[in-house]
Amino acid sequence: MKEDQNTPIVEVFTGTPWEAELVKGLLESAGIQAALKDDNFGSLAPSMSINLGPGGMRVLVSAEDYETAVQLVETREEKPK
Repeated sequence: MKEDQNTPIVEVFTGTPWEAELVKGLLESAGIQAALKDDNFGSLAPSMSINLGPGGMRVLVSAEDYETAVQLVETREEKPK
């Protein structure tokens, strides 16, 4: 993700490390740059983190991509009828 001090970074998803990786991949495949953030030990070694607590792993995107990213995440979470 490009670092631009004028463009805020916003959260679009929070979940387990593997869910966050899937969402990040989904967003990147749609051309949206995404980053992962974890305030716990898991940020240093995600594969070693067992309990991330209530916050979990966060997926962040540029505020410019927020609406599109949220739509993609929501579409991913919809179950087929």
